[in-house]
Amino acid sequence: MRISREQVEHVAHLARLGLTESEKERFSEQLSTILESMEILRQVDTKAIPPTAQVIPLLNVMRDDEACPSLPREQILANAPRLEEDYIRIMAVLEE
Repeated sequence: MRISREQVEHVAHLARLGLTESEKERFSEQLSTILESMEILRQVDTKAIPPTAQVIPLLNVMRDDEACPSLPREQILANAPRLEEDYIRIMAVLEE
């Protein structure tokens, strides 16, 4: 399908675009090429292909949220740099 220069001018007028003569000629050729490509794609038989919105199968990578036993308190506190009673002592990050 060929797009005429008049059709390009009409679309440009509707879109309120000011085109130069060379742009009109270039867009006419480019739009014609696009429509010819679409005609080729239209010839592909897609009757056996089901409609889809996702071409790559999705896989959930998140594990189930299940409670499990934690490390013993003594083992956790053994790696703390500073302790205060049974708590880990850290430097203050917020001002009072």
